[in-house]
Amino acid sequence: MSKHTTSTSHGGAGRALLWVAIILTVALLGFVTATAVRANPIYSDRDANGISKYKFIEACKEIAEDTEELTVGAMGQAIPLKTLVEQSSPLKAGDELHAAVEAEPAEIIKATQTVEGGGWTLTAPVTIAVHSGERVNTLGQLPMACTHDKKTGKTTATLNLPGQ
Repeated sequence: MSKHTTSTSHGGAGRALLWVAIILTVALLGFVTATAVRANPIYSDRDANGISKYKFIEACKEIAEDTEELTVGAMGQAIPLKTLVEQSSPLKAGDELHAAVEAEPAEIIKATQTVEGGGWTLTAPVTIAVHSGERVNTLGQLPMACTHDKKTGKTTATLNLPGQ
């Protein structure tokens, strides 16, 4: 029976290299994260504009989808979209009016601009269609002007007729 009493491990150098590798990795990840945050196209100053750019874009999409409340600006008046569509052909039972923002995400982000004094503005095309069960009848596209007023905290959107 022999007892091994001497230590011949060389772990001290390996442990030091491991700690150096961990520290360099954490530093690199911190740098990459900081760079990515500054280059984020949706990053915005929520305090300066009253709402973040992301929430503003999402609010505009939700307003466009709410066809009961969506209005069309025509000759200085705000006409409900549903009323305007029904003037040319009344909706049948089971028909649903849909409106959806049809721009690519990159185009939407690029079109979203700050307003002097705080707030946002976005102009994007909206496709209007009537859904009848499985059948979809696309009526056309209209430009939507969406704005957020920092003072009131409200986001509003209206569709505009061509030439208005």
